[in-house]
Amino acid sequence: MSEILFNAFDMTCVSHQASGLWRHPQDQADQYNTISYWTNLAQTLERGLFDGLFIADVLGMYDVYGGGPQAALRNASQVPVNDPAMTIAAMAAVTNNLGFGLTATLSFEHPYPFARRMSTLDHLTNGRVGWNIVTGYLNSAAKGVGHAKQAGHDTRYEIAHDYLDVVTKLWNQSWDDGAVLRDRERGIFTDPDKVRRIEHNGPHFSIDAIHLCEPSPQRTPVLYQAGTSKKGRNFAAQFAECVFLAGPSALVARDAVRALRTEAAHFGRPREALKIFSLITIITDVDDASAQTKYEEYRQYVSFEGALTLMSGWTGVDFSTYAPDEPIKHIRNDAIHSAIDSLTVADPDRVWTIRELAEHAAIGGLGVTFVGGPQTIADKLEAWVDETDVDGFNLAYAVTPGSFNDFIDHIVPELQRRGRYKTAYKPGTLREKLFDTSEFQFVKGTRRESTETYVKRRP
Repeated sequence: MSEILFNAFDMTCVSHQASGLWRHPQDQADQYNTISYWTNLAQTLERGLFDGLFIADVLGMYDVYGGGPQAALRNASQVPVNDPAMTIAAMAAVTNNLGFGLTATLSFEHPYPFARRMSTLDHLTNGRVGWNIVTGYLNSAAKGVGHAKQAGHDTRYEIAHDYLDVVTKLWNQSWDDGAVLRDRERGIFTDPDKVRRIEHNGPHFSIDAIHLCEPSPQRTPVLYQAGTSKKGRNFAAQFAECVFLAGPSALVARDAVRALRTEAAHFGRPREALKIFSLITIITDVDDASAQTKYEEYRQYVSFEGALTLMSGWTGVDFSTYAPDEPIKHIRNDAIHSAIDSLTVADPDRVWTIRELAEHAAIGGLGVTFVGGPQTIADKLEAWVDETDVDGFNLAYAVTPGSFNDFIDHIVPELQRRGRYKTAYKPGTLREKLFDTSEFQFVKGTRRESTETYVKRRP
């Protein structure tokens, strides 16, 4: 039996997934704007041998619900939100093995400066950074950078292809491995003959420049992607190394995983080239009864309006225009195609109401919430992995850092006893920790040298 991978799932804001629970007396999410919150969290996660901290982000404000930002502001629904990149260097300084998945929207920043940012983080983390590639879904973000509205869904993925082409050229082709000499005697830091200018004239981006950074430990950060639409799945199947999905049921998750792995195989990629993580929230304690009591207590702090504010932003549907007990109509739009569809597939005979949708999303977002003691949760996690073929989970919190501490104290020992959780970190970069280093990785649909060969070639 393989070990189950786990990322912690957080965001540099007050209310990430669990709407209203920032008011809980044990929750520390309102300390999101302090260095100590992030360094303490990183040390906690490394104590629990988490593979990484997956940091969500959104550029723009949730202003669909009620036609404005008032509900989002009242409920701290992913606003205020800070730049997540700023926290990673601090967390890397107090840890040695924890990986960091940075969500960064490519729609509103040119790839030339972004490539430098990621190389810098890869240096400062000693090769422990990943990039969650997102194309954006809020019109408020587009308006914030001077556009009338965001580009269409399919167009955003066409832009993503060109963007990835640019940054991977900068990371992998601009500097040779032996370019940096650090030769004090001859006074030569970099051999100019081993550095080349990248010229790219694509449909959306053009550059004529040398990458500003010397080669970082991974060169290309581990590539994460979370698209579940047809275009998103195609993009992930070609380029992603890790994929994040939110399935409200094992049936939905299983079908999504099967589709991803099948499409990846069409691009010549082996099964092992793709690690898939499913969104989950876990409420646990010493036993089932204590966990259920804790869950019921958490529910007392839920914000109905806050949950619908997030759902409105995710789906593009203004749920304030519906009565709480009104059934949800089947909706498709240009924001996130799969949100409502996933609920329908999970239970095709059920007619969801607005109230039920809010209750479902209030703690676990668009994922699943497990409640129980160590044995119960471990059973559920193993069953989910076996049924869906995911490699692991992105663990969201109800309260922070309490939910993570509970998982570490109660669930990790039980999973270790079953041989389903690591007892020590593997050496190396984030990519080497997640993958067998003899595997080939994939960038822009072509096979590049294996991680093992790449590491051996570095000076």
